Amino acid sequence: MPLLHIAGYEWLDWHPHLDVVFVLLALEGAYLFAVTSLRQRISDAGRVKRSQVVLFSLGVFVLYLAAGSPLHDISERYLLSAHMFQHLLFTLVAPPLMLAGIPEWLVEAGLRSERVLRVARLITFPLVTFAVFNAGQLFTHLPPVVDLALRQHQFHLWVHVFLVASGLLMWWPILSPTPMLPRLSYPLQMSYLFVQSLLPAVIAAFLTFANTAIYSFYAEAPRVFGIGAVHDQQVAAGLMKLLGSIILWSFIAVAFFKWYAREEAEARGPRWSEVEEELTQLGLTKK
Repeated sequence: MPLLHIAGYEWLDWHPHLDVVFVLLALEGAYLFAVTSLRQRISDAGRVKRSQVVLFSLGVFVLYLAAGSPLHDISERYLLSAHMFQHLLFTLVAPPLMLAGIPEWLVEAGLRSERVLRVARLITFPLVTFAVFNAGQLFTHLPPVVDLALRQHQFHLWVHVFLVASGLLMWWPILSPTPMLPRLSYPLQMSYLFVQSLLPAVIAAFLTFANTAIYSFYAEAPRVFGIGAVHDQQVAAGLMKLLGSIILWSFIAVAFFKWYAREEAEARGPRWSEVEEELTQLGLTKK
């Protein structure tokens, strides 16, 4: 039963989605167990910053907004634009937050087997992550796939799982928590993210300039907010291109300024305060 119903505004119905709540609570619980109880059992485990816990938990909350809030029901029943926004949360918002919250020692604890490490290096290699993410983006936006997902709940669930997993892979070369699976250099990060922004722009252009609704499900869906199917499709394309570009280009800007700051620091040499701090850490000076 919906938790909220207003006559004439069925799109405001909020279903609890207990399966989503259970999965996300299990994910959050596993993370908290790892950074508290499990950490005490790992001899070389480092500390966990409060900011890391906040970031990971925020990523899980974003997943809930995408899959458990009214956004999910609006995207499944009425609006392609809501569906597109939901997918942006799955791929470009939640994954980087979650990766930023995973401590280095936790990843390295799972990489102690040489076989596991080899597989991990393969699937996080930038060309592989790029190919998997973009192939997934193309596949999940094909009209037959979208229409099938919206009519078959179980298939739709696995599409969402794949989107989050491919998003985590895509962001790994940018936000890897461990040097065992290293990040790209800043110039390569900028190139990688720039190329990542191209395919969504192509898909968005295809949706923008179509004269009819591409997806039969949304062409037949009840209209809300007075938005027609073609207009809704154009809004979806705008969200995909503009919001996706803003997120990717924001990370490009961060990579550029970090690269510039590092080059400047190398050019001027170390400051005395930095040398003194390093000597203090080595115990060669008094604090």
